[in-house]
Amino acid sequence: MQKKTVRDIEVKNKKVLMRIDFNVPRDKEGNITDDTRIKAALPTIKYLLDNKAKVILVSHLGRPKGQIDEALRLDKVAQRLSELLGQKVIKTDTTVGPEVEKIVEEMNFGEIVLLENVRFNSGETKNDLELAKALASLAEIYVNDAFGTTHRAHSSTAGVANFLPGVAGFLVEKELQVLGRILNNPARPFVAIIGGAKVSDKIGVIENLISKADTIIIGGGMANTFLKAQGYEMGKSLVEEEKVDLAKDLMEKAAQRGVEFLLPLDLVIADGIDNPGKIEIVEVSKLPTDKMALDIGPETIKLYNQGIKDAKTIVWNGPMGVFEKDEFATGTIQIAQGVAKSEAYSLVGGGDSVAAIKKAGLDKEIDHISTGGGASLEFLEGKELPGVSVLLEK
Repeated sequence: MQKKTVRDIEVKNKKVLMRIDFNVPRDKEGNITDDTRIKAALPTIKYLLDNKAKVILVSHLGRPKGQIDEALRLDKVAQRLSELLGQKVIKTDTTVGPEVEKIVEEMNFGEIVLLENVRFNSGETKNDLELAKALASLAEIYVNDAFGTTHRAHSSTAGVANFLPGVAGFLVEKELQVLGRILNNPARPFVAIIGGAKVSDKIGVIENLISKADTIIIGGGMANTFLKAQGYEMGKSLVEEEKVDLAKDLMEKAAQRGVEFLLPLDLVIADGIDNPGKIEIVEVSKLPTDKMALDIGPETIKLYNQGIKDAKTIVWNGPMGVFEKDEFATGTIQIAQGVAKSEAYSLVGGGDSVAAIKKAGLDKEIDHISTGGGASLEFLEGKELPGVSVLLEK
């Protein structure tokens, strides 16, 4: 089901409300440390400005929980956007209301305004229709280019489409095309690498991918639960005891479908994350009761990279270990290198996996880095995304 994009609708001399995802990482002083998300929205913004639309941007930043939080204002974001565009970006002090209406009214076509953090309004996360109506009243067209928030039914991501015709921006269009192709028509062999701490976060994804992928590779803390399901002693490692039976079921389903399901052969173990003590590598059958698994070992890296080598399509979501700590980052970085080297079409999604790819300096080697962790996960689960379903169909 294809959605209309900004190309399919007349935007010239129109007021366009555009939902973008400027929820950018910042340091303690509030300075932006990574402007990837701002740059990702530029093609759609420039298209609208070049076509002489009044561009009204709406975004959230952080989790202010419906209260005004001075540290989460969007002034520095507006400043950075202005530098990247080479033109002034007007920034409002509130999201909706008479002051905002006046600013929009007085803007010229081809100018741009950034509304204050939409999550300063308690109605935003409740998909409050009064807030949605107030936002919609500023414009004639709604454009969603915030893929990272499309899995949320909020006022600015879904509610506004009750009052305005909604279309996709170029970023959302590309995400839907790439993810859709991977799920519905992947080049084979199709290898899915699923990591991260908990099986519970990724159950739906693993279940859906069992019916689509040729090989599933499991790493990170969630591998411990699968190893426990195979009868291994996991010591002090993170294990979701209540998910052990489910892990067994998933492995059985994979076996029935002839899907290769790869689990660690060896592990990097220590006393703990912050006070590791002596770091060792052991086979999965030899983990002492007082130690915890914190990364995959060298034999596992070899096995996984062997599985990756011949792939034609790779999806990766979630690190292989506690990669934030250098001592336990080797598995994640070497898998990242394997993905980057392979000739497969590669998609990486999820904040931690993307951070790992960047840490390894390999982001230019990946075909598509998804801008939405939660949204790409839900798409891979086969779920409908509320911020997408409200857009007009072609």
